[in-house]
Amino acid sequence: MKKFHAKSGNKVLALVLTAAMVLGLAGCGSTEMPAGSADDATVEGTSEAGAAGEAASGEKIVNIGVTDSLGSINPFVIDQTFINKYAVDLEFLPLVDFAEDLSFEYLLADSITTEDNKNFIVHINEDAVWSDGTPITSDDVTYSFLRLASPLVANATLVYGVFEGVDSETGFVEEGATEVSGVTAVDEKTVQFTTKEPMSMITFMSSYAAYFHTMPKSVIENIAEGELTTSDWFNHPDVVSGPYMVTDYDTNHYISYVANENYWKGAPKIGKMNFKILDASQVYSSLQSGEIDVTSHTMTNIPQEDNDSIDALENVDVVYGSPVTNQSVFIQTKNIPDARVRQALVYAIDRQKIVDDLLKGHGEVIDGFVSSASPYFDDSITPISYDPEKAKELLAEAGWDGSQTLRFFVNSGDGTFVNAAQVMAAQWAQVGIKVEVQTVDLATLMSMAGGTDYDLFAVQYTYPPIDPSVDIAWLLGGEDSWTGYSNSAIDDALAQVGSTDDTASLKDLYSIIDKQTQEDVPMFSAYVISAQGAVNKRLTNVHANVYGLFNNIQEWDIVE
Repeated sequence: MKKFHAKSGNKVLALVLTAAMVLGLAGCGSTEMPAGSADDATVEGTSEAGAAGEAASGEKIVNIGVTDSLGSINPFVIDQTFINKYAVDLEFLPLVDFAEDLSFEYLLADSITTEDNKNFIVHINEDAVWSDGTPITSDDVTYSFLRLASPLVANATLVYGVFEGVDSETGFVEEGATEVSGVTAVDEKTVQFTTKEPMSMITFMSSYAAYFHTMPKSVIENIAEGELTTSDWFNHPDVVSGPYMVTDYDTNHYISYVANENYWKGAPKIGKMNFKILDASQVYSSLQSGEIDVTSHTMTNIPQEDNDSIDALENVDVVYGSPVTNQSVFIQTKNIPDARVRQALVYAIDRQKIVDDLLKGHGEVIDGFVSSASPYFDDSITPISYDPEKAKELLAEAGWDGSQTLRFFVNSGDGTFVNAAQVMAAQWAQVGIKVEVQTVDLATLMSMAGGTDYDLFAVQYTYPPIDPSVDIAWLLGGEDSWTGYSNSAIDDALAQVGSTDDTASLKDLYSIIDKQTQEDVPMFSAYVISAQGAVNKRLTNVHANVYGLFNNIQEWDIVE
């Protein structure tokens, strides 16, 4: 399940970030505001003896069931999938993260303020210490930034070109840099981030602070800059800021953690934590047996045909999240340049029937990016209806002869959408569009994004309900974007998004974007999911929701 918050140094993003972004936060900003092959036995606690609760030793163990493969647990190669983000977050706290009510919750930081929307003052919690007992300081923050922005690390999803002293085009500092004007220490616990142009507090928090991982300078300064992406230390770190540290992992099967007993927010009550990577078809039986204890709205694809069965389980509590997870289908417009053909692709499929039949009604059909979970949702935009005759008309106008076979790539870990894609392909065939559905794992799918070796590809994408602008700018960012598409009306609306704090005005601007997207169809929403999450009733203090699940993980406990 892909849950992005993508960032890029493309020109459209530059438009977004160069606008005067106030959004109600002129003067001192605050975060209190609204914000998008190993055997089972190799994982401690997932064997029959330790599955659901306590191992023979009495140590408490919790297993979180996820259905995505893991890209890495190294912060320097993070790819922005939620499984990757959270796997790292548990060890190296971000400055903030989203809370379940879409406000921001402080994690490593305890305040972030700005008086001019260019200089952001980040204060690290005075109590924050590394697991070895040494204080977490501004030097750790500034050094981590320098190495995350290193050209030898070259992480394209962590482009920092908006900050002073960082190359605007590449998003990198110079190799071996020892300082940068955009991120400086004010004192031992205070760091100033300085942007080149005004930026809203919401954008700073959601696009940067929530994805910035501070690492111990005392460790990483001893690792050669060119070896940071491959260093074995990150496979079993012994100095962390978060509640857990990795002891072992397999990218396709599990991540095993042990509690950081010196966690500065309090020692976790659960001694061992595992992410167990399952096939989606195994989720129901694993919940039923107690082999897994928790599923995540953002990391666990639960087949919709299993929803009712999971609802009926006596050993779990079920929570359906708000509709924020968009099953987005991106069209490479270089390969399908005629908007009439792209429109026909949408007219030819019965999206509401897919929601009713495959999602059991737990979702909605929209056009564009903004779902009903957002305050900017425009319910006057009527989604393109199922009209195969209209699709045929458009294809005829475009001179479509039906000889071309479109390549449609989908995530093999998302069983529900694999089925939906087959339904869609059959409906496309009925209007004369041949589509070959190809299933690949998530890592492979992401490696293809932005290229031209696909005509369509689909992935679950959570557009932050409060600030989807950065994601939209990236996805509709022209030649190197996932769609190869750009539009001046959308660019202009995105540039204005950051210049108003008025909800009605923002709603109008996002409406422009969604209407233009509906007309040109560089992407479309197959559906937006109200995802199902589940928590074993033996667990306490687990706040199952789309956001904020792990923010209080040190308080989770098992009560038999």
